[in-house]
Amino acid sequence: MINLQVRSESGAIQARAEHGVVWGPELARLDHSVFPMLGHLLPYADTAFNSRQVSSLLGEVPRLPPGVVTDEFASELLELGQKVLDGQHLYLWFVGD
Repeated sequence: MINLQVRSESGAIQARAEHGVVWGPELARLDHSVFPMLGHLLPYADTAFNSRQVSSLLGEVPRLPPGVVTDEFASELLELGQKVLDGQHLYLWFVGD
């Protein structure tokens, strides 16, 4: 399971998603040339994105094929990503198992 968090520069958790995403073949097989940000996620490691990277990431979410992530996860991803963009010195963390 990969969960989402918004963290400050100091690492303090500012917000977290209620829904995670299960690592599966659909997510593992994303074409890196089409989904360069989401294509870098790993199932058992953490991945952090800064605000510039989050801008690119948010453009990928609406283009995801059906079934890669749940609607709930996609909605929270967009919401937390926007929180990073609206704040200062915030990062979006994908926290792997």
